[in-house]
Order: sequence, then structure tokens, then C-alpha cells
Amino acid sequence: MPFPSDTTPDTEVFGLIEREVERQCTGLQLIASENFTSPAVMQAVGSALTNKYAEGYPGKRYYGGNAIVDDIEAIAIDRVKRLFGAEHANVQPHSGANANMCAYQAVLQPGDTVLGLSLDHGGHLTHGSPVNASGKLYHFVAYKVTPGDERIDMDQVRDLALEHRPKLIVAGTTSYPRRLDPAPFKAIADEVGAMFLFDAAHIAGLIAGGVHPNPVPYADIVTFTTHKTLRGPRGGCILSTAEHAAAIDKAVFPGWQGGPLEHVIAGKAVAFHEAAQPTFADYARQIVTNASALAEALVQQGFRLVSGGTDIHLMVVDLRPFDAELTGKEAQAVLDLAGITLNKNSIPDDPRSPFVTSGVRIGTPSVTTQGMQEPEMAQIAALIARALRHRTDDAALAAVKAEVAELCGRFPAY
Repeated sequence: MPFPSDTTPDTEVFGLIEREVERQCTGLQLIASENFTSPAVMQAVGSALTNKYAEGYPGKRYYGGNAIVDDIEAIAIDRVKRLFGAEHANVQPHSGANANMCAYQAVLQPGDTVLGLSLDHGGHLTHGSPVNASGKLYHFVAYKVTPGDERIDMDQVRDLALEHRPKLIVAGTTSYPRRLDPAPFKAIADEVGAMFLFDAAHIAGLIAGGVHPNPVPYADIVTFTTHKTLRGPRGGCILSTAEHAAAIDKAVFPGWQGGPLEHVIAGKAVAFHEAAQPTFADYARQIVTNASALAEALVQQGFRLVSGGTDIHLMVVDLRPFDAELTGKEAQAVLDLAGITLNKNSIPDDPRSPFVTSGVRIGTPSVTTQGMQEPEMAQIAALIARALRHRTDDAALAAVKAEVAELCGRFPAY
């Protein structure tokens, strides 16, 4: 029997997909947690593996017919262990959030005390936000950046650890623009007898490319997403010492998830292979170089950068010195009209609500994948400033959008 789509093509959905491809390829994609993944990764994710149920793990499945799937998942596990130097890997988490919650379940009991970075100072929802399951299930104590230099103060982290004696210390960020050295966190965790989890969601690709310290030798558990700077499919992964392997595997399945997405795991395997190539290190270095160049150019345009700059792939921009009336919400909407995609973002101790914000977050992974370098970063900063200065002028925004499309046309994503 033919599939319905063979006789009645779904032009509505596929027409929208074509429009989204056009949007991605003709606009500047500056969301720090996004990237262009390779055609090979997309081919794997769109493969017939989506048809297969595979609850369990290689060699220990609850369904038949998994011999080939077992081989693919085993390859993904082996590749990611070699990429980061880990003793154990679980490649089944559907997302970074799932990876974190599975890791917590593996080593914590409800109500246990955990130390993590506050969401409004650059942390993640799963680092103890009260609206998230992490904050509801566990007793999180938040450390923050300092008011002066807007950086994490390790003396404050140590003081809180000594006061609260957490069972687990979490290091990791989503909008903190500075390098996160795992060694001081490990020293504090050892001092208070805590376990140490490093959430590398944003910087996994920088770690794989050798431009950020690898937390695996220091942490009991490392979680990360396989997209963002790693440039793979959307998904998560957990690395750990052998000591926690069995507990983590049980927490992922059957603890938090059912059948794994083996088509996505195949995409992860492809991405891990790509990240192991020498050219990926060049890519990771260029991400950081581009971020630094873009940050400097934005300062020249009158913006203030949280913490004064960036060491990694992203920056958080305080809009108030540029225009005291401009909010992150409005800036995001205006720049969308100009073909520039980024996200509103709170700044530390933001007087505005998280739905409005005084800042935006900008990242360079996607434009670096396109091949843009330092000269283009200066051009991007100028386009952003021009659009925001003339945000009520439709003709000016249309002109910026045309220049954005011309720039992207010179650096096609695909």
C-alpha cells in the first residue's frame, strides 16, 4: 500500500521547511546555542534508523533486530570516549537538560544539596532554577558573578561550599562569556567531600578543538549537548568515571527515558568523527577569534559587554549604554526584521524582567561554520548597530536586511 504522501504530497509542511532553509541561509544566525550541522549528520538523522525501537543498551535490548543499531551506538560511544578521554559514555540523552537530570538522579537523592550558578547570572534552568525540576527535586544553593568584574569568584564558591556542604558542585553556564577552569572547582569539591559535575553544553566543541580546558580529568561527570559548538545533531551526552557508569546508565534508561533515538545517535557518531579531524581544531580556534573580534567591534559601536569581553564563543551585550530605552526584547524583534537572529538575555542583576531584559546574547559558531572571519565580524557589528539605531525606520531595516543577505550569499551555509 502506498504511503499517503506518495499520492498527496504534504506541500504545506515541506513548503514551510523550504522557507526555514531560506531564512537560515539568507540571515545571520547569531544565537550562541545554534549551529549549522553537516549534510552527513543530517543524512544520518534522516535515515531509516528512525524506524527502530531499541530500548536498553548495546547487547542488552528489550526488542529484537538491533544488531546493526548496537554497532552504531557502540561506535558513537567509542568515538566520544576517545574524543574527550572519558572512561564511560552514555549517548542516549535526548537533550542537555535530560543529560543533567539523569546525572542528578544517578548520584543524588531528592532534597540533597547542590551548588550551581544562578540562572540570572549565566547558569542554566537545570542548575537549580525553582521553576525547573532540578530546583524542585534538589536543594540548590546558587553562586553568582561579582558586581564589579561580573566574573565567577571562586572564593565565594568555596565559602558557599564550606557553609552548605553540598553533595554535588555543578560548574557550567549558558550565558557566561569567560573561560571556566575546572581545576578550582575540583579542588573545592575535594575539600568539602562533594562530587563534581561539569556541564559543558555550550563549550563541548571548544573542548574537542583544544581551545578550552578539558573537564573530563577533573570531574566525576561531564554533560553536554551535541549541537552548539560541537556542530552535531540536537541531543545530549553524559561522560563519567567508571565508578558512576552503571548508575548513569540506569538513570537514563529506564529512569528518565524510554527508547533511544538511534537515528540521532548515528548523527552524533558522525559528529564525533568530524570533531576528531584536525580541521575541527582550526574551526574551534576561529570561533573564539571571531567572538573576540565581534566583541571588540561591538564596543566600538557603543555597546557594553558583560565582564568586558569574551574568552569563548559568546558574549552578553548590555544595551543600556547604547540606548537606555532599548530592551533586549525589542532588540531581538527589530534585528529579526533585519535578518539578524539572536536572543534577548538578562544581564547580571538586570532591573528588567527575564521576558524583557536589558541585554542580548550573541554567538559566533554558525557564522564561523559559514567561513566568516574577523573582517565580517566588524561588518556584523556595524549592521547590528545600524539596525538598532534606525529601529523605527522600515526602509533602513530593509536596507540592512539586503546587506545581510548579500553577506550570507558570499558565505553560503550549504
